[in-house]
Amino acid sequence: MNPNRDRPPDAAGSGHNQDRKLRSLLQLGQLIGLDLQLDEMLLQIARKATEVMEADRFSIFLHDVAKDELFTTVALGMGRQEIRMAADSGIAGYCLKTGQTVSLDDAHADPRLNREAEAQTGYRTKTLLSMPFYSRAGRPLGVVQALNKMGGAFTEEDRVFLRMFNNHAAVFIEMAQLQKARIEALERSRSELERLNRAKTKAMNHVSHELKTPLAVIQGNVRLLKHRFEALLADGDWRECVDSVERHLKRLAEIQRETRQIFRVAEELEASSLVREMERFEQSEEHFSEMTGDLHVHWNAVKGWLSTCLSGAEQDFGSVRLYPVVERAVKNAEASALHRNIGFEIQGDHALTLLMNARIIREVLDGLIKNAVENTPDGGRIEIVLAEKERKVYTRVRDYGIGITEEDRLSLFDGLTPARETELYASKRPYEFGAGGKGLDLLRLKLYAERFGFALSVESARCGYIPSDREQCPGNILACGHCRTVDDCAASGGSTFTVAFPILSEPQKGA
Repeated sequence: MNPNRDRPPDAAGSGHNQDRKLRSLLQLGQLIGLDLQLDEMLLQIARKATEVMEADRFSIFLHDVAKDELFTTVALGMGRQEIRMAADSGIAGYCLKTGQTVSLDDAHADPRLNREAEAQTGYRTKTLLSMPFYSRAGRPLGVVQALNKMGGAFTEEDRVFLRMFNNHAAVFIEMAQLQKARIEALERSRSELERLNRAKTKAMNHVSHELKTPLAVIQGNVRLLKHRFEALLADGDWRECVDSVERHLKRLAEIQRETRQIFRVAEELEASSLVREMERFEQSEEHFSEMTGDLHVHWNAVKGWLSTCLSGAEQDFGSVRLYPVVERAVKNAEASALHRNIGFEIQGDHALTLLMNARIIREVLDGLIKNAVENTPDGGRIEIVLAEKERKVYTRVRDYGIGITEEDRLSLFDGLTPARETELYASKRPYEFGAGGKGLDLLRLKLYAERFGFALSVESARCGYIPSDREQCPGNILACGHCRTVDDCAASGGSTFTVAFPILSEPQKGA
């Protein structure tokens, strides 16, 4: 033992050291209070303690309660190598189990020293100061050790400082451990939900696929029975029953088709999410740069395959004149809603050109115009405006329909969100007023917007005469008790969906 350990130090030097150590405590709070990433925070704590205590090395051992082990990834001078040992092993284990502080001037003379650890690391400990630290509830969190003080042995002043240092550091270590535990629990929950969702999707997909054939067979047999009844039975009482069966079979077939569409969109969303994760990984130079040439080839092949699943092959990109595509989409809508007397107007530059997948543009415009038709009462009007501004081509589809409530706008592009209450649908047929649906067209548009870099937005004013989804529009201006003309209806509400396409010189990366 060092006989000079308790000798009073020089007063001026002691005051200077105390000031320096107090400043270091303040710096510790500023340093680690900003970050709850445990490993990085422990490293910062160890560096600061090593500097202030003038030690050669500093280790922070944490207590793994589940395994009853002490472990550290922070032992300065040893890189990021993890050290693990039994919780009662060595001097650190003694401190954890007894709650005592150990200060040694000749560590090798103490039988508690873990010589196996020294043999593994090749590092020889001479002087040592080891102290446990605790949570706010008094639970032991671990042990800190300062090794080989430069210029002598550890002093009582070092012990006092290390105790204060531990009190500060323990608060942040406990917070970081709690945060890490919460994040790990959330990640486990997320993984489990994803697993269950995949299982549910496979099961439902299988059911949807298996329904298709028996439904078609039953529909065929019902039609056959209907023809035979008509030939054999003069009494027509059976017709109402058969017609009811046909209607419900038709609805089941529609549900089956809708279900298949839902799964297709879900697959596209999953693929899109995976592509985005791959792109984020590529931006991580630290990991992506470690890939070998063969891995790069496979990586790009997988990414290209996923992108093809989403949007078609890259060679589908080309120069597309926008106005003719809009005209074609309007003609299709007019033909499908001919009996509804809806007026269409196209405004804008006929020469606007985009470099993009033509199928994607067609699907975007068809979806927006179909959505506008289904929200416009009979006798109403729809406007499509094309314009170029600041290297973007804007396509605005404006309907003078009932508008969208603020609540529904929040989830408009989420999918599986009906435009209004299901039991109030006026029709299930596409292009009919109030046809509703599951919002899959808008969900697919959102997916395309993310993949191809165009912006999709909506502005809407709800009709003042039907402020909520529980109130019905008659679906025909002539039948409305408030609006008598097209202008009256146009002034009462409506929605504008805007797509801003970038003007590209080459196809989007990954498309």
